[in-house]
Amino acid sequence: MPSVIALDAMGSDRAPKPEIEGAIHAARHYGVRVLLIGPQEIVEAELRRHSAATRLPIDIVHASEFITMEDKVEAIRAKRDNSMRVGLRLVREGRANGFVTAGNTGAAMATAKIVLGAVPGVDRPALAAVFPTAPGNPAMLLDVGANVDCEPENLAQFAVMGDVYFRAMFAAKHATPGPRVGILSIGEEESKGNELTREAFQLLKQLPLNFVGNVEGRDLYNGQVDVIVADGFVGNVALKISEGVANLVRTALRESLKATITRQVGALLSRSAFTDFKKRLDHTEYGGAPLLGVKGVCIITHGSSNANAMKNAIRVAAEFSQRGINDSIERGLAALHPAPVEAEAAQTRN
Repeated sequence: MPSVIALDAMGSDRAPKPEIEGAIHAARHYGVRVLLIGPQEIVEAELRRHSAATRLPIDIVHASEFITMEDKVEAIRAKRDNSMRVGLRLVREGRANGFVTAGNTGAAMATAKIVLGAVPGVDRPALAAVFPTAPGNPAMLLDVGANVDCEPENLAQFAVMGDVYFRAMFAAKHATPGPRVGILSIGEEESKGNELTREAFQLLKQLPLNFVGNVEGRDLYNGQVDVIVADGFVGNVALKISEGVANLVRTALRESLKATITRQVGALLSRSAFTDFKKRLDHTEYGGAPLLGVKGVCIITHGSSNANAMKNAIRVAAEFSQRGINDSIERGLAALHPAPVEAEAAQTRN
């Protein structure tokens, strides 16, 4: 049975155009059914511009309100019938397998926590970002903004959730003994970092993970680590700097190649290579950031997302649901804190 994905049609900066185009591509290429959430008249008017949509499993679910980028998080309570809440409610009720939005990140995270609730064993859900590395394999950084202030136990939970998600989504990309997990710090030595990273280091050493210790900012893209954990403040700064550098590289390369006739000819001859290069740096290929640790599937992508980003976010939401990642997260976290009866029984056996 095909996955049903609820898509916030009013989230992006240019909504609902990229959402509807992305929904059409996803329905056509991945066989998913897409529920476009937003004001009926606005979504319907844009949908009518695409004749192909009439032959695809795309439907509209009316939501009379939507959250803007300028709205504060408190707006989710004032606007009770907003497209985020309506979409996430469909997930909670089992009418959709996942939810995707390019809207206000803070509002999306807060609404997901309220409507879906947390997976047992998760104190704080984390937002994870997937990005490319030099060898070509993906890596993941979490948290990238859901929790500015964290405790060591939160980072331990992020590590378990990241390990589970990476195994499920990129199983073919790593070898045993599993994803390499590291803590983002200011030095590789165990003694380096602040109080949070040093205490988290001791917790992660005891977990059944392939823990490689501390990693530095330069290690994010060298392919030597698969899952990197940090508090949301550090993770978000690292992510935004990375996006800025990627934009700089693309812009500088484009301008350099236009500087002289000789370079323009060289660029034309190397068009295929440059296309591949651009695709490797394109965040839209990775489909947004999953909010790990909530009871359901919630994917949050950039407000500037184009149709390709929306298409891939829908794909990721469907794969997340199909692979039962939340069940695996719950089992992984439960293993860290066995029930008192089980722990007592284990001691008796020993």
